Amino acid sequence: MLKDENRIFTNLYGMHDRTLAGAKKRGHWDGTAAIIKKGRDWIVNEMKTSGLRGRGGAGFPTGLKWSFMPKESDGRPAYLVVNADESEPGTCKDREIMRHDPHTLVEGCLIASFAMKAHACYIYIRGEYIREKEALQAAIDEAYAAGLVGKNAAKSGWDFDIYLTHGAGAYICGEETALIESLEGKKGMPRMKPPFPAGAGLYGCPTTVNNVESIAVVPTILRRGGDWFASMGRPNNAGTKLFAISGHVNNPCVVEEEMSISFEELIEKHCGGIRGGWDNLKAVIPGGSSVPCVRGEHMRDAIMDFDALKEKGSSLGTAAVIVMDNSVDMVKAIWRLSKFYKHESCGQCTPCREGTGWMMRVMARLVKGDATPDEIDMLLDVTKQVEGHTICALGDAAAWPIQGLIKNFRDEIEDRIKDKRLAGMAAE
Repeated sequence: MLKDENRIFTNLYGMHDRTLAGAKKRGHWDGTAAIIKKGRDWIVNEMKTSGLRGRGGAGFPTGLKWSFMPKESDGRPAYLVVNADESEPGTCKDREIMRHDPHTLVEGCLIASFAMKAHACYIYIRGEYIREKEALQAAIDEAYAAGLVGKNAAKSGWDFDIYLTHGAGAYICGEETALIESLEGKKGMPRMKPPFPAGAGLYGCPTTVNNVESIAVVPTILRRGGDWFASMGRPNNAGTKLFAISGHVNNPCVVEEEMSISFEELIEKHCGGIRGGWDNLKAVIPGGSSVPCVRGEHMRDAIMDFDALKEKGSSLGTAAVIVMDNSVDMVKAIWRLSKFYKHESCGQCTPCREGTGWMMRVMARLVKGDATPDEIDMLLDVTKQVEGHTICALGDAAAWPIQGLIKNFRDEIEDRIKDKRLAGMAAE
């Protein structure tokens, strides 16, 4: 359970002043120049010590990612790109940071950019986030006016500019290389890797792409020390985390909690329990729509972190916890996700371009029971042909919900096919 004094996002619900004055009162922008003066190596090492893993879904160690940037410049500029696209269904944590606590992100951009020798940072914000963009732009303008960014940012001796770019609402632009393509004014389509962005990213220059939450926690970690952050959560799953809990709970919410909290405590403490009680819990998607679902009875004792959920056959992802009770038609719910991924595929890779449509159409038939039992295994086989055979992870994201459905709720699919066949025979 997270103690109040360990909270990083002190205005998550917008109860306080989100302006620069309000942010400073809550301890932000405190000694920023002193942190920068400690040097790049100190900052990167503290981030490694903290054990922070990327909060965008993949969970890659943040300090390690920063260290991939070239130590010596070859004449090309370096860039930090912040992924504020947040288009994963069920995920709504970064928007709360940008709406209510935007100065955590602006200050984090300055410190992270300095650590990677970047004089410029681009924040790529999701097309649908209109009000969030306004709030974030207002915070950036305040920071410029106060001399916290721009020439000699925060009196640190480092010149730093920050740009906010609005996307057009494409899910694929949440993938880091597609995001870079879109920033460059091209179609948002993932690039082949290597080269990785640290070698050739935005405009062919060394680039690091980080999630909003990953960057927004940086100033507090450096002020309080990497060891402080690492003291929370289990080993390799450190720190605090924003959980976005939606669906059939009594009080859906976004909350900052300690990593490795149990699912039961998270739901009971913050969401007022499951709608209709724990016996009514059918399934949970623990990390945004792209991760496999877990049966309700297996989820109650789950630990909410990267490693524990992997053992459950799923993933923490973005920590967008979608709770489903017994009223949910699981086959139809997963068909709806299949429809989303089919719509959002960029069409560059054949397995994804063809496979997402094929999987969606088979799922549509399964919803009605218009299929034969052997088609379930055929569908599973197709998900395996899509998974891992595409440039980016959208193919995996389309395959995993279906794999989770077949693994955990195969009986529902089979019953529906049987019921349809019996109804047909009765009609004859």
